[in-house]
Amino acid sequence: MKNKQFILWFNQIGLKDLAKVGGKNSSLGEMYQKLTKKGIKVPNGFAVTAEAYWYFLKATGLDKKIREMLQGLDTHSIKNLSRKGARVREVILAADFPQELEAEIIKAYSQLSKFYKCQNLDVAVRSSATAEDLPDASFAGQQESYLNITGQHSLLESVKKCMASLFTDRAISYRVDKKFNHFKIALSVTVQKMVRSDLASSGVMFSIHTETGFKNAVVINASYGLGEYIVKGLVTPDEYLVFKPTLKTGYNSIIGKELGGKRHKLVYAIGGTKTTQDMVVPENDQKRYVLSDKEILQLSKWACTIEDYYKKPMDMEWAKDGRDNKLYIVQARPETVESQADPNVIKKYILLKKGKVLVQGAAVGKKIGQGKAQIIGDVSEIGRFKENNVLVTEMTDPDWEPIMKKAAAIVTDAGGRTCHAAIVSRELGIPCVVGTSQATEAVKNNQQVTVSGAEGDVGYVYQGLLPFRIKKTNIKKFKKPKTQVMMNLGNPETAFVESFIPNQGVGLARQEFIISNYIKIHPLALIHFGKLKDPAVKNQIEELAVHYKNKSQFFIDKLAEGIGRIAGAFYPKDVIVRLSDFKSNEYANLIGGAEFEPREGNPMLGWRGASRYYSEKYLPAFKLECQALKKAREEMGLVNIKLMVPFCRTVEEGKKILKILSENGLKRGVNKLEVYVMCEIPSNVILGTEFADIFDGFSIGTNDLTQLTLGVDRDSELVSHVYDERNQAVKELVRQIIQKAHQHKPRRKVGICGQAPSDFPEFAQFLVKEGIDSISLNPDTVLDTSIKILEQEKKRR
Repeated sequence: MKNKQFILWFNQIGLKDLAKVGGKNSSLGEMYQKLTKKGIKVPNGFAVTAEAYWYFLKATGLDKKIREMLQGLDTHSIKNLSRKGARVREVILAADFPQELEAEIIKAYSQLSKFYKCQNLDVAVRSSATAEDLPDASFAGQQESYLNITGQHSLLESVKKCMASLFTDRAISYRVDKKFNHFKIALSVTVQKMVRSDLASSGVMFSIHTETGFKNAVVINASYGLGEYIVKGLVTPDEYLVFKPTLKTGYNSIIGKELGGKRHKLVYAIGGTKTTQDMVVPENDQKRYVLSDKEILQLSKWACTIEDYYKKPMDMEWAKDGRDNKLYIVQARPETVESQADPNVIKKYILLKKGKVLVQGAAVGKKIGQGKAQIIGDVSEIGRFKENNVLVTEMTDPDWEPIMKKAAAIVTDAGGRTCHAAIVSRELGIPCVVGTSQATEAVKNNQQVTVSGAEGDVGYVYQGLLPFRIKKTNIKKFKKPKTQVMMNLGNPETAFVESFIPNQGVGLARQEFIISNYIKIHPLALIHFGKLKDPAVKNQIEELAVHYKNKSQFFIDKLAEGIGRIAGAFYPKDVIVRLSDFKSNEYANLIGGAEFEPREGNPMLGWRGASRYYSEKYLPAFKLECQALKKAREEMGLVNIKLMVPFCRTVEEGKKILKILSENGLKRGVNKLEVYVMCEIPSNVILGTEFADIFDGFSIGTNDLTQLTLGVDRDSELVSHVYDERNQAVKELVRQIIQKAHQHKPRRKVGICGQAPSDFPEFAQFLVKEGIDSISLNPDTVLDTSIKILEQEKKRR
């Protein structure tokens, strides 16, 4: 007994003590000692050490018994694994702690209770294996946790259960896969004051975007009650995205907020033998965000502080106490998947053909997998799962891991991007779609399916085995052209991924995708919500903007978030955001749009672009757009956002728009704001010098410029054979605008964001020859077209 350390307090341990107290405890001790000084709140506690674990096994003879029991272990046989794991756990739970060890645990618990000025403190009892939380192995959920443990007897039982959980089926299987020796890993136990999140909320947080490896974002998941439901995938949590670089300089840089379905929560049990119980969340609470913006920013700042201290991307658990209303960090460990990826290799899964969508949910991993769907209803059925099938189930927990590694893809009814199924599939490199709500009903057993997470944040389960390919690109030796190569983007969900492609910013960020897919509602329908005639439309709007009393603010916030996510992805490079360019028929298709839009014979040449913004009929809606852009630039700090005015027919229209922008906090030249004009009408070229007097530059839109130069309706199949961006008349106008812009005093920039250089590499070479400043391309053409640009640049020397 002499010199044995059975108990170590958080203020006695740190990262150097991994072998003594395991990953969880060593990290908690490090934070408690070093980061509480920086304002991060970490509940106090102590570790039952690895030495205590070995002493327990040797003093009771369990070490020899367990070795004998694990002889002949075959983790590929579910029955063999299950039988041996159960026997080991049984003998551990049946053994008594040595008296001196028991006394030390009780003494420490008494001291912790006194520290918090109570008699029997409620504590969390968690496992902390000595090999867990390493940079390349998360050991997520491998051992057990017990919440709301009070009293000496319950504490001792929970500590013993944690030690036994070192030999759960999933923990045994995981160690075999990772080639860890069962008898070189010990189990330390965390005993930590409970945060009363059952009265408030809790969740997980990453200092890296876990789906893409984008390092400049904090991702927070939040739900009501104790945190186990998020990890186990029993709820689909809220998800918040925060942009780190501008957050660190004092901006409120929340670039994404997604409302989750939080129907249930785990709370303290009242009476009986159970320590926790399920509770249904009131409907009003389900429809509001769990955290306030202030709390989201506070947690994000802590994430940055923790990451900076550990010098690596981190995976953290947080909790809010419903009694003192304060936030706490209850765990932090290295992120083990995306932070280990090779940043020089871009691997892209491309679905070549789409099919019938059976279900959709949150995409985990930007991959595609396919095979026969196999529906497994309960963990007791996992023995019948066949390798390379697609696992379809309500949810998974760590007991499912022996079969998860055999799956071609995983689909769940419940859960968010940080639930167990998501964490494990990410680590295994298996495509996964979580939170589908109805996969177990909509997908049939043995049905051939394709699971795609390669199309953004939304993952799809398609009927049939659809063709796809994998494109790998090593960008380590990629040489950048002198001509700026930028990108055309519209979908914020893909922005983080696309940012890894060699680029010099975004030459065209379209707002239309954000409005039609995120907002879905006509801005005037939000402004005049109380006066809408159609009750069905009002119900739709109420459902989408349920947590907004001021419906107009919904438009502002969602547009700002979408733009902010694109601008953040490419920060500090320029992101040129085109003001909305829907036609009247497209606006009419938005929810409530039919009540505010005219019927035009040729919308392509009608009420669109600049003429719409200053019209009294639409001006109030345009002001919402201005407020969203101002929010992204000023509140989020994304001053790399530039503006671009589309379909500006006359110089007078341009002056009107600049005046409105200025009146709404977007004054050209203030706070680095530049305003460009689209060059897509012959008048923009003919009066190029006059347009250059009032705008900072041009972006050539070849689609409309070709249409209006050749007099061709680009939507008409009858004359489609005439439509060609490479026509000499179009090229002549392009040549002229480049010359006029460059000869202007001061010199004006000219870029191109039209489709032509993406479709025709020779057109890109023509642009280089003419001396264009930037070429904005579709992301999938950037690398190939850049090579053509380099070839042309060599010829110009």
